[in-house]
Amino acid sequence: MHMLILGANSDVGYAVAKVFAQRERAHLYLASRDMENLQARIQDLNIRYGVEAEGFYFDAVAHQEHPRFYQQLLPKPDIVLVAFGYLGDQRKGQADFAEAQRIIATNFLGTVSIIEKVASDFEARGKGTIIGISSVAGERGRQSNYLYGAAKGAVTVYLSGLRNRLCRKGVKVITILPGFIRSKMTEHMALPEILTANPQEVAEQIHQAWLNGRDVVYVKWYWRWIMMLVRLLPEKLFKQLNL
Repeated sequence: MHMLILGANSDVGYAVAKVFAQRERAHLYLASRDMENLQARIQDLNIRYGVEAEGFYFDAVAHQEHPRFYQQLLPKPDIVLVAFGYLGDQRKGQADFAEAQRIIATNFLGTVSIIEKVASDFEARGKGTIIGISSVAGERGRQSNYLYGAAKGAVTVYLSGLRNRLCRKGVKVITILPGFIRSKMTEHMALPEILTANPQEVAEQIHQAWLNGRDVVYVKWYWRWIMMLVRLLPEKLFKQLNL
């Protein structure tokens, strides 16, 4: 089995790499911009689990480079995980379009750009699994992070359409919807403990979703019901909330 992890230096990406290395003996293609840190993680995986791991430079917003990036992977992966993301600064994005553009270009356009290449390959081969990490932030816009939420909401819809396109082609598309994750991206935030998953929990759920053929998975599981209630709130009431 060959697995490509895009955003392998992220806490979740690296946790997933360890789970699939340990349990599936996967040959790992790890992709990131930070090659120095990536090489340290490759060495750790090779020593700890005795699996082959290779590092590749990948920039989510360098869309013109994505065809060349995917072409160099030989053999092609059987599983692709999109684990990169950019939370960004909501307030800065309101005043500076460059920040808003970076949030959208990284989270949504970067995902579409590379995954369309993967999807075409998997469709032609009649097999493969695409796993995309979206967010519950995309299920209803909130004043505190609606730029990030809009980008992730677009990712969720995109993965849903992709799943509909590929379900009869032998290709699986899995959407992962985390709530809060304790990671480098959220280390500056005060997160509610009971609602916050750690990267290992997310990795475990991704592995289980792959094993069980799930379509959509919330992490932690009760976010499914939390977000159902949030979506049901009338707009007249919801817009008054300080979220």
